[in-house]
Amino acid sequence: MSTASLMQMALRVEQDIFVVRQRGREVAGALGLEHQDQVRIATAISEVARDLLRAVGGADVVFAVADTVDGRHHLRIDLVPVAPLPDGRYQPESGAVARLVDTLSVVAEQQVTVVRMSRRIPATAQALTSERLVQLRARLAESAPGTAEEELATQNTQLIAALDEVRTQRDELARLNEELEQTNRGVMALYHQLTDELEATNRGVVALYAELDEKSAQLRAASESKTRFLANVSHELRAPVTAIIGLGRLLGDSASDPLTSEQERQVSLIRDSASDLLSLVNELLDLAKAESGRIEPAIADVDLKALFGQLRGTLRALPTAGDVALVVEEPPTPATVRTDEVLLAQVLRNLLHNGLKFTAEGEVRMRAERHDGGWRLSVSDTGPGIPAELHERVFEEFYQAPGPTRFGGTGLGLPYARRLVALLGGTLDLASEPGRGSTFTVSLPPDGV
Repeated sequence: MSTASLMQMALRVEQDIFVVRQRGREVAGALGLEHQDQVRIATAISEVARDLLRAVGGADVVFAVADTVDGRHHLRIDLVPVAPLPDGRYQPESGAVARLVDTLSVVAEQQVTVVRMSRRIPATAQALTSERLVQLRARLAESAPGTAEEELATQNTQLIAALDEVRTQRDELARLNEELEQTNRGVMALYHQLTDELEATNRGVVALYAELDEKSAQLRAASESKTRFLANVSHELRAPVTAIIGLGRLLGDSASDPLTSEQERQVSLIRDSASDLLSLVNELLDLAKAESGRIEPAIADVDLKALFGQLRGTLRALPTAGDVALVVEEPPTPATVRTDEVLLAQVLRNLLHNGLKFTAEGEVRMRAERHDGGWRLSVSDTGPGIPAELHERVFEEFYQAPGPTRFGGTGLGLPYARRLVALLGGTLDLASEPGRGSTFTVSLPPDGV
């Protein structure tokens, strides 16, 4: 840390206190300190000077500019007592002096006790180059100190200004306190109003929750009733439908009495209708099981290559509406996923069957790819496509997307498939545009359910 001296003067008599005070203010002003800081420096110097004059008969006062380790400039004032201080130490009489400056300390230099104070010079002040320091020394040396009366008058003026400022601040503080009190009254009134409104709202929310709980219980009861109804109806219908199918086969058997062509056509219609009805009954029963939570997935390691091969062989013989190719791509290795093989096969078989049924020409393609540690299994077709506004509706029970051609079916396959995928911990999504076909994607998590 470097130090550059600006001026030195002696403190020996009472009148010198005024001169030291005046000089301190002049040096602070020359270095660019603000007016309030000039007054603080001058007041601190006069207080310490008065203490030292009483204690040891005076001191030598040195004004200097010091650089700190952070590169900032400080005005430093050293008061070197002319005689040893009592008990070898010095304590300012008032702790208020320390609040007027940045630092106030008693240091020992070359076996001499020095009372040192400092104030930081603002960064906005003019740069303190070597040339400027020389100019400051010359200007301070040329200026003559005023008389004690002049310094006292200046001090009185500063005191009056300070009192006026204090009075102004006091009036402003009183005004702010009054405004704050009014604001507090308004805040308290608003608080009470909001409290009353919040209590009323809470009562309404509690009542709404009670009503929602009641509605939820009613909906659960209705859902359970629907599930029981579907299961019971499915069981009740399965026996007579199976009997109708059996009778139709007996009537068409070669060992039975021969039928006329018209009778054969009618028996065939009866048998086909009964088969469709049995499919509907089975789908209703499956959906009822899924909704009731009675399907428990059996999670195990599933070989997708074997599963894809089985589906390819099973569905390749299905009749299609036109020249449609079934393409099953080989899954990437290692092709193992933790899931329920039976449920996953049901979902993929349903999607492939739909694709083959609704596609008039082109292909139905199934592929598998890894994604974020899990799997994406997609079934895409080149069929008519589905408008965006119907993407979620096709997953509703008994709904089929409208089209120029009506296909058979119950509208339960896709809702059932989505429920099964949810049981496996995954999702079933649809991407489709009219005229661009459809793609159903089953996304499975990395470690199964």
